Amino acid sequence: VALKRMLNFNVPPVKNSTGEPVWKVLIYDRFGQDIISPLLSVKELRDMGITLHLLLHSDRDAIPDVPAVYFVMPTEENIDRMCQDLRNQLYESYYLNFISAISRSKLEDIANAAIGANAVTQVAKVFDQYLNFITLEDDMFVLCNQNKELVSYRAINRPDITDTEMETIMDTIVDSLFCFFVTLGAIPIIRCSRGTAAEMVAVKLDKKLRENLRDARNSLFTGDTLGAGQFSFQRPLLVLVDRNIDLATPLHHTWTYQALVHDVLDFHLNRVNLEESTGMENTPAGARPKKKNKKSYDLTASDKFWQKHKGSPFPEVAESVQQELESYRAQEDEVKRLKSVMGIEGEDEGAISMLSDNTAKLTSAVSSLPELLEKKRLIDLHTNVATAVLEHIKSRKLDVYFEYEEKIMSKSTLDKSLLDMISDPDAGTPEDKMRLFLIYYISSAQAPSEIDLEQYKKALMDAGCNLTPLSYIKQWKAFTKMASAPTSYGNTTPKPLGLFSRVMNTGSQFVMEGVKNLVLKQQNLPVTRILDNLMEMKSNPETDDYRYFDPKMLRGSDSSVPRNKNPFQEAIVFVVGGGNYIEYQNLIDYIK
Repeated sequence: VALKRMLNFNVPPVKNSTGEPVWKVLIYDRFGQDIISPLLSVKELRDMGITLHLLLHSDRDAIPDVPAVYFVMPTEENIDRMCQDLRNQLYESYYLNFISAISRSKLEDIANAAIGANAVTQVAKVFDQYLNFITLEDDMFVLCNQNKELVSYRAINRPDITDTEMETIMDTIVDSLFCFFVTLGAIPIIRCSRGTAAEMVAVKLDKKLRENLRDARNSLFTGDTLGAGQFSFQRPLLVLVDRNIDLATPLHHTWTYQALVHDVLDFHLNRVNLEESTGMENTPAGARPKKKNKKSYDLTASDKFWQKHKGSPFPEVAESVQQELESYRAQEDEVKRLKSVMGIEGEDEGAISMLSDNTAKLTSAVSSLPELLEKKRLIDLHTNVATAVLEHIKSRKLDVYFEYEEKIMSKSTLDKSLLDMISDPDAGTPEDKMRLFLIYYISSAQAPSEIDLEQYKKALMDAGCNLTPLSYIKQWKAFTKMASAPTSYGNTTPKPLGLFSRVMNTGSQFVMEGVKNLVLKQQNLPVTRILDNLMEMKSNPETDDYRYFDPKMLRGSDSSVPRNKNPFQEAIVFVVGGGNYIEYQNLIDYIK
């Protein structure tokens, strides 16, 4: 909604009688591109009157009779380039939108350039949009994509980090979270764990919200904000969790569709990039293998199959794709049949009698064609994506890893020794083996003895693993006081439903032999449990000392005693150091 409003020159879009939008150009930087692309397709941009969308730092031709909407970060080089555009009189008028708030001094730079270029009247509007975050789902956002390594787990937990670097990282995170709440139009109540990076974020965010509220004239949370009235009767809870409370989950191999796509394929900002290997068939001997085609697919909110199955276990997905394909083929055959009937010439008596009742059928068939084609496109897309995922599962034995790790994390008995898993040359990449061992190391109540550890290390080395992660986790485990009480993951293990025999008998697209048909049992991960305690106001040693911030309170009283005793209806969970799709899915299942 906020983006559409911006593209409409910062007034809410009105359906006017003429229906013709004002044609305009959109100029963005990489940050702006990342924010817009998961939300608006090129077609939707065109419907909003955007004829061209160009990167700020590309060579752009002057289009003197068209307004330009800019959507960029207020960085030094962006501002310089905008001033240059003004001097070169590229467009008829300029609507400048900054993703994050612009400083006074930079505003003055633009003003000076505008005066110098005699273009003051052409600069129509200057807006801070507070949109410095990327929305990937209706209920999921990330901070950034371009410079994500700046706010990554590694950046925050580097042993050699300086205080100033840490400040910068925290400010970056807080800026994005602040933007998120401005766009939502709600002031949260903040809870966070003590003594962690999450606490630093909470303190800074509380301060920033507080300062904004205090300046009533310019507060961003008054009046007709977009989200006003949406949450007005009750404020949301913001839970800031530190990644260090649970390092096993992000390392865990996974079994649901979206999380698998993210884990094994190249999946960023809802777009998956695949390399289609064109086979070696019928090529003369000694010919080079054909070049790989790169294909990219968007997995979006309008894709009904994706929305329905992104949280399903992979075997179910494979089966559903197959069913969709069969129902599509049946529809397609019907259309073909009707075509052949209609093609018959008038001499045939029988055909004429058939015509009248077929005309109706044909009309409905023709009107369902676009729908049919869209269906076909989605089936092809998911057939390709699921096949790519399946190749990884089979070549790396990911089903075995997933099941084995679940057993480790839920302290069940193991059917195979860890050493065998690590030394099995057919199972997994060195990274898979390392992830497995780290999960074992993190989850075990007693660290393995030095003698055992040496044995494991040797096996990992032989498998080609890089041992630096282990030394980090070793220090981490010694350092965290969590080590005394390892996080519990519930005691449920996936139930194998037997192999995929029943999917196989219908000549399916997917050759699933030998892949375990594992079904998940619902269990709450640590992040979900923390949310549950805080939303429902449950007393629990895990969360009882979480700090409590209410930016609306006049004096920032530091307390972990919540003022409000009622359960919350809405919550936002943010993991400092990075959440992941496993936790996202787990939260969604918890809500259901």
